[in-house]
Amino acid sequence: MKFTKMHGAGNDYLYVDCFSQEIPANAAELAQQVSHRHFGVGGDGIIFICPSDVADVRMQMHNADGSQAEMCGNGIRCLAKYAYDHGLAKKREMLVETGAGVLSLNLHVNHLDLVEEVTVDMGRPILEASEVPTTLLETGSVVNHPVEFGGHQFEATCVSMGNPHCIIFVPKATDELVLGVGPIIESDPRFPNRINVEFVEVISGSEVRQRTWERGSGETWACGTGASAVCVAGVLTGRTERKIRNHLLGGDLLLHWEESSDHVMMTGGAVEVFQGEWPLSSNQ
Repeated sequence: MKFTKMHGAGNDYLYVDCFSQEIPANAAELAQQVSHRHFGVGGDGIIFICPSDVADVRMQMHNADGSQAEMCGNGIRCLAKYAYDHGLAKKREMLVETGAGVLSLNLHVNHLDLVEEVTVDMGRPILEASEVPTTLLETGSVVNHPVEFGGHQFEATCVSMGNPHCIIFVPKATDELVLGVGPIIESDPRFPNRINVEFVEVISGSEVRQRTWERGSGETWACGTGASAVCVAGVLTGRTERKIRNHLLGGDLLLHWEESSDHVMMTGGAVEVFQGEWPLSSNQ
């Protein structure tokens, strides 16, 4: 299986061109194997770039534990770069079919006709508790909701950007919180589909710092849907403005929750690292 390693702000995936190859039958198991940092190629998961009947390309994504995810904001930027740079969809305005619906992307191309940055219309945030989903409340939005996780008292704000996020604003996003409490929150029964967790430090009204414990992958260097959810949560809790710069471990993302459209726009880089080939066994 031929693949390309790419990353968006350090959120790294293996990309497989399924215009020329078939998706392996055991994609979930394969994702676990290739994502392993010691025994595989290493990555936060695998993303298959497929033909679509309703968009220019379709995104099928598996986390490092094999579970399928609806969408990834950093992953979709890299997918768009691959599709443009490799001629699958030579469009600077691209539609991508995902598990969270069809998303619109604007590609920023350099003088070599290669994509450097991508702006993604992440769509409207989903705030109703039952649709995130979470049972922290029966109805309404979970905003600054007092809750206890792992012996710690927090105020949680829950937002879905096609996949679920629990945002917690903290003075310092420590290893104790991210690595210790993050996995407890991910699997808390009050989140029926598990959840991504963002621990966020507010620097100013237009600037934050984020660390993410990602559902199915552990701590990742960036999370685009998470950064978008943080932008929404910052406004809802009165901590930030509608336009922010988010510092993640792997780099910065620019977010804008547009008041007129109610959509979150996310801009960030996309980088191709290297190409390789993974040997498939007979049952793959």
